[in-house]
Amino acid sequence: MDVAREAGVSHITVSRVINGHPSVRPETRARVEAAISKLGYRRNSVARALKSRRSSTIGVVIVGSDLFELPRILLGVETAAKQAGYWVNLASRQGESTTDDLVETLRRLTDQSVEAIAVVTDRPVAVEALAGLAFGVPVAVVMSGSAPHPDLSFVQVDQELGARLAVRHLLDLGHRHIAHLTGALRTFDARARVEGWRAELAAAGAQGAVLEGDFGAESGYRLAQRLCADDAGLPTAVFAGNDQMAMGVLAAFAERGVRVPQDVSVVGFDDMKGAGYLVPALTTVRQDFVHLGSSAIELLVRMLGGERAQRHKLAPELVVRRSTAVPRADS
Repeated sequence: MDVAREAGVSHITVSRVINGHPSVRPETRARVEAAISKLGYRRNSVARALKSRRSSTIGVVIVGSDLFELPRILLGVETAAKQAGYWVNLASRQGESTTDDLVETLRRLTDQSVEAIAVVTDRPVAVEALAGLAFGVPVAVVMSGSAPHPDLSFVQVDQELGARLAVRHLLDLGHRHIAHLTGALRTFDARARVEGWRAELAAAGAQGAVLEGDFGAESGYRLAQRLCADDAGLPTAVFAGNDQMAMGVLAAFAERGVRVPQDVSVVGFDDMKGAGYLVPALTTVRQDFVHLGSSAIELLVRMLGGERAQRHKLAPELVVRRSTAVPRADS
């Protein structure tokens, strides 16, 4: 091997340097890296896969175009994959993909000899496509709010628990009329948050209306305008489907002279970057999307080691800021 000869080391040492093995001494690593640079060496991944019967690659499929959390999820995926010695092969299906579209994408990845696949989605179509199908490699679904098929592996943030934390916080403050402005109900996350909201209200004997939006700030603004125009009067609290919608709610209330939290308390979901700098600072439910992505890779690596299909729910965290308070005295 030219690199080994140039650096004066064994081919095993060169392999360890290329794969980031920690047991190589710094001076040896520097010598091997200098030889690689001098000779213009590039690892032949195809030949390596044929020889070892391993590609050291994990496929990641993104289903949907509205997943604003993707950068943090993919950061977790890539970091964990690298630490485990894997590369990431990324594919996406945008818009309203059909089951056939997704199956075709998965088949193409398996044709490229990926060793496992993570499907990042909030759409039922992904689960419908995966349920009951065999792809010959471990597959894990990331981020969906429910798991209708027991044979599929899932890593998810517990969306229903997050909603319950938000509503319970408002109930503990004394609110008994809590409106929920949902995200798009075609998504698992929105559905699970509705279930959490409904369960907490029922347990407390409280009430509230549910209005469907689409997770965007404009829909939060529009739905808050509807609340302001309702002859029945404003609720004492609003649980928004996510922080983007909560941002729209705050804007609509400000225009109408509705004070937050003096007149209406507002809670969001996600703890998006900058949520603490809205006016007022937003009470919300934090999801650790980096951890979600890394947990998916950790699960797939365990499955590659022989473990069976699993489901893991990660607990979200309530972050209390200045957009929530006790209800007004006349409510």
